[in-house]
Amino acid sequence: MSIFPLPTSDIADYYDLARIRPEVVETLRLVNRLGQERFAPRAEAVDIDASFPVENYRDLADHGLLTLTVPQEFGGMGFSLGEYAMVGAEIAKHCGATALTFNMHQSSMMWSRFMYDMPNLTDQEKAAFAPLRERQFRRAVKEQGIYSQPISEGGANWTSKPAQTYCVKVEGGWRITGFKKFASLAGYCDYYSIVCTEHFEGVEPRHEDTLIFVVHKDSPGLSVKGDWNPLGMRGTNSRDLILKDVFVTEDDMLMPKGIFIKTMPHWPHLMATLSPTYMGVAQGAYDFTVAYLQGRISGLPPIDRRIYGTKRHAVGQMYVKLAQMRALWTNAFAEAQGYPSKAQVMRMYAAQYAVMEGVQDITALAIRTCGGQSMLKSLPLERMYRDSRCGALMLPYTSEIMEDYLALLSVYDMAEIDNVKTDTDSARNSLWRGETGTAGGLR
Repeated sequence: MSIFPLPTSDIADYYDLARIRPEVVETLRLVNRLGQERFAPRAEAVDIDASFPVENYRDLADHGLLTLTVPQEFGGMGFSLGEYAMVGAEIAKHCGATALTFNMHQSSMMWSRFMYDMPNLTDQEKAAFAPLRERQFRRAVKEQGIYSQPISEGGANWTSKPAQTYCVKVEGGWRITGFKKFASLAGYCDYYSIVCTEHFEGVEPRHEDTLIFVVHKDSPGLSVKGDWNPLGMRGTNSRDLILKDVFVTEDDMLMPKGIFIKTMPHWPHLMATLSPTYMGVAQGAYDFTVAYLQGRISGLPPIDRRIYGTKRHAVGQMYVKLAQMRALWTNAFAEAQGYPSKAQVMRMYAAQYAVMEGVQDITALAIRTCGGQSMLKSLPLERMYRDSRCGALMLPYTSEIMEDYLALLSVYDMAEIDNVKTDTDSARNSLWRGETGTAGGLR
């Protein structure tokens, strides 16, 4: 049986509220209240059963949070990327799986919003894009529709070569065939944003032929298969998605051809939106540790463990690492923009790496500090520790890829990078190349 509600830190403990819009502060406090009263008490069962957090999504929808990044002119809240990141982290303090899947939904909204505003789009592209994004925003606002955006295909790095899931032009539209691995929200969302490669007879598949379609959950030929029994993030329900001759039309595009595949070179921060979840998990582990040492965990004896110097020392280490992570991460999201500078991109890569590695260090130290009881599933640290192991593995910005990118941008000129051979060549197409660089035909 879970021991909740869990005391957590206030946002004023780690954000300068004077620099945050009042409506954002209000939303962060709302999320924390929902987290303490509802998300956290449900988290144990979600984790043990590997069940999707349906009730949490009802709460998110009831409070309008599914429209967090939808522009205000379409009825959404209009939060910026940095403001979204703060909200995602606050959700994750209480339930990592809810925050991670919330990111999948918001990503489809953010792609439609921010890529539409890119200055490189032609008048024709914007004219084609406008009704598509209006359709997606309407679904999120009026229908409270939930989106999933499965991209991974199991062993194949979609950032370095064309997606194996493909579409072929037919009368009135296209037919999609393929397979998506780790399809978070599988079976629980209303729409899937499907990335695929258009095939042409006699032509090798190319990145520039990437398309992204919105597929309704009840579309003929779409099915969800397989079991979901992972180490962590068990509530994401990331099962396999199978597409067999799924018919789509031009109206089903999330955005016109040629725009989505430019997200990483043009708006690379949009692919770092997994990190808020892990920033929040780290904060949650720290909050629990402090409350545990103070004897403030409801349901446990009110023992004051602060008297032990070794435990105080460990908490000091946790705080320093957490503060370093948050400072770099907050700055990276605050300066996020289309066509960023090299310095901005490197800070984002460093923030991604720091969070995904740091959360593992903090949760491990939390368990050592709190001792044997922290290994019990009735306490949240054991779940947070397992959840923390998942972030560094997630494409497109795994820890190993971030190390490679940071090294490349540090020691090579942009013109030299295409000729550098390393073990991570397979991920090189997702590297930011700058305005004068090349990206395998993506510019």
